[in-house]
Amino acid sequence: MILKRLTCAIGFWLLASAAWAQDVAPSKATAELTARIAASPVLPFTPSYFAVQPPTPGWETGMISWLAFDRSGLLYELQRGDKADPVLVLDRGGKLLRSWGRGNYTIPHSIRIDPAGNVWTVDAAASTVIKYAPTGEKLMTISVGEQPVTKSPFNGTTDIAFGPDGHLFITDGYGNARVLEYSADGQRLGQWGSHGTGPGAFHLPHGVQIDGDGTLYVADRENGRIERFDRTGRFLGEIAGLGRVYSIRLDGDAIWAGVQPLEQPTGSPGWVVKLDRKTGAILGHLDVAEAKGLHCIELSPAGEPVITLGDQLLWFKKKG
Repeated sequence: MILKRLTCAIGFWLLASAAWAQDVAPSKATAELTARIAASPVLPFTPSYFAVQPPTPGWETGMISWLAFDRSGLLYELQRGDKADPVLVLDRGGKLLRSWGRGNYTIPHSIRIDPAGNVWTVDAAASTVIKYAPTGEKLMTISVGEQPVTKSPFNGTTDIAFGPDGHLFITDGYGNARVLEYSADGQRLGQWGSHGTGPGAFHLPHGVQIDGDGTLYVADRENGRIERFDRTGRFLGEIAGLGRVYSIRLDGDAIWAGVQPLEQPTGSPGWVVKLDRKTGAILGHLDVAEAKGLHCIELSPAGEPVITLGDQLLWFKKKG
């Protein structure tokens, strides 16, 4: 069975390689990751493409950077095109229900919904975090600031998570390499992190989640790992050897992640993986042979993984 899965993975590898923008031989780390993924089961989902229905002629989205579901199943997208508002709210059929945010962003990056149903968005260039009511009313703006001088327009915050007590944890990964803690009313309480490859250091903290016990999980994108911390920033461990980790989503004792080989350009084909969040074991996987995917992973209310894929989504539906 393992040999069969490894053969399938090699076939996927050859198919995906043709889509990559440059021909780079797999590294030893990528070969080991591919073998680990191949040894895990293919998860019982069928891919389905999902896109918003244009409400008017000439209306279109650009790259969908991030997505989130609210408790009722409405889908919130954060997109980067200039022919639509950045924040889009859709029903399950892709019908646009409302939108907002034009003029509020430089590079829209992530969108999350807190336990009260408020909508939070993160800007990766202005390094700001904006809180909205579900109807689009702006409630608060956090200007993180302290951006270093860089040559890239990406120079700021990347993601946000909500602690059990309402505290906010923000990854500031472009330019800086840190996690910041804020109170619910937007007052900074602390920060930790530095550039590097060692325990507790970061090379682009790109996504963050927090569990009910207050343990933080940070997608350390360019170091190819997920790091664990307590709320004070004390390093608790890592799940290493994952390739480029874009986004993570906690689901009980599991972590869903979108990953791709580190030596390939960003946006290359890769995998959706389901991990045991304590041991790091790969519990299962889904192949993503298309480019421009995996920047964000979310779970539908039915527990189905959904990823961004350029200007649309790839929704993995439960079989049957």
